[in-house]
Amino acid sequence: MTTANPSSMPARATGLKLLPPDLVMRSLRSLGLLVISVALVTGLWWAFLKFTNVSSFVAKNPVDVLHYLFGGAVDSSVVSGAQAAANRREIWGALGTTALDAVLGYIVGTAVAVAVAISVVISRVVERTLMPVAIALRSVPLVAMTPLIALVFGRGLWAVTVIAGIVTFFPTLVNVVVGLRSAPSQAIDVVHAYGGNSWTILRKVALIGALPSLFASARIAAPLALLGAVLAEWLATGKGLGALMLNSTTTSRYDTLWAAVVVITVVSIAVYAIIAVAESAVMALLGQSTSVSG
Repeated sequence: MTTANPSSMPARATGLKLLPPDLVMRSLRSLGLLVISVALVTGLWWAFLKFTNVSSFVAKNPVDVLHYLFGGAVDSSVVSGAQAAANRREIWGALGTTALDAVLGYIVGTAVAVAVAISVVISRVVERTLMPVAIALRSVPLVAMTPLIALVFGRGLWAVTVIAGIVTFFPTLVNVVVGLRSAPSQAIDVVHAYGGNSWTILRKVALIGALPSLFASARIAAPLALLGAVLAEWLATGKGLGALMLNSTTTSRYDTLWAAVVVITVVSIAVYAIIAVAESAVMALLGQSTSVSG
């Protein structure tokens, strides 16, 4: 029978790094805010239906949506388990299409926005050339642009990617430009003292300093990308949750319509919370690495 070496146990214990308490607290706070947001939206939804006396044929309350998705009584009918499973498959399938559209648009919009933001910060000529164009495009309603985008890019994935990318591009551009320009002057002076050029400052100081702004824009832009994808599907592609909502409206399938709205709302709130947790993790890791290097 072998016995453990006591001297090795502290080393093993130190090798098991626990999560930083600050990160755990921030994650729990984000989860709590997610629950509060869902509860608040549900309460406002229920109160609105109660005090407006909208017909139950058109308006569905939270219990109706739950029964539609998981089985139970909806109005005068009863949704069986098999029918609820079919309803979920329809909603999840449409959600998968919308999520893919939104992710592609978000990635493209964020990448272009970061590249333009870097160009704007480095070159005043680029700023004077691109920023007025960006502001002018931002003033045009997306609903008005969608038919033109569909005409140019077709009614497929490209059109949805462009529309979701547009709604992602503008908040990311503004926030990242502000973040890049808020780099601490002391750090910039240190890089200059060691012979660093503008690209070195950008890589070692400005980009790291802009991470909070990038995460802030991500919290705003990711739900907007979902909204843009739904709008493009509604007006252009005929696929995903947007098309399902449109078809449900025209065929008076209001239970499906409300279920789709609830699902996309919950997903948007969840994405916001996930990005907040990711931000906390990244900033905590950066803080630890900075303290160790210091």
